[in-house]
Amino acid sequence: MEITEFWTICSSNGIILELEQLNQFERYYDELVYWNEKVNLISRKDVENIYEKHILHSLVILKYVELKQKAKCLDIGTGGGFPGIPLGIARNDLRIEMIDSIGKKIKLTEMFAKHTGNRNFTTNNIRVEELCNDKNNLLSYDYIFARAVTRTVNLLDWSNKLLKDNGKFVFLKGGKMVDELEEARNKYPNYNFDLIPIDFIGLDWLKNEDKRVLVIQKG
Repeated sequence: MEITEFWTICSSNGIILELEQLNQFERYYDELVYWNEKVNLISRKDVENIYEKHILHSLVILKYVELKQKAKCLDIGTGGGFPGIPLGIARNDLRIEMIDSIGKKIKLTEMFAKHTGNRNFTTNNIRVEELCNDKNNLLSYDYIFARAVTRTVNLLDWSNKLLKDNGKFVFLKGGKMVDELEEARNKYPNYNFDLIPIDFIGLDWLKNEDKRVLVIQKG
């Protein structure tokens, strides 16, 4: 996908990007391609489709969730920076902390983030369960993101103490989610679950593969 097509798809879905932001996305893309040959950040079969399968998939959140200005966000299991870096480029007011338990991945993500020039990115080589052990982090985040990390109930178990009482979990999911949602609802009956089918202009694969945005709020 060329950068002009990427810009057009974003615009068609209400995500307006300036030239500087497009340049940041291009650099991020180029660095992902280069470093993925050395460290397995994303599946090798997806390298030709980074914009479609990873960057735009991350930006879907902006179409379905109205993120408040200057919100403090946590990206769990960020890998190569998804969804944190695309969100932070498109919304450079957000303060996004990206964490991953794999040192090689988080070091590269830190480099990618620095090269955007956005000072609101931070990275941490840590498991989310360990983050909870620091009392300074409790009830700290407005939004907690995760993309293809683990089952919903695990994400809630690991991170519910980190989310502010008026905050939201925003997870990028795939499939029908019937059993997974039932499991999470049974354990967290006071939480509100909103599973949103993705209809993103220019990216039919998201609908064809039953990709969803799961928004969860404390009751």
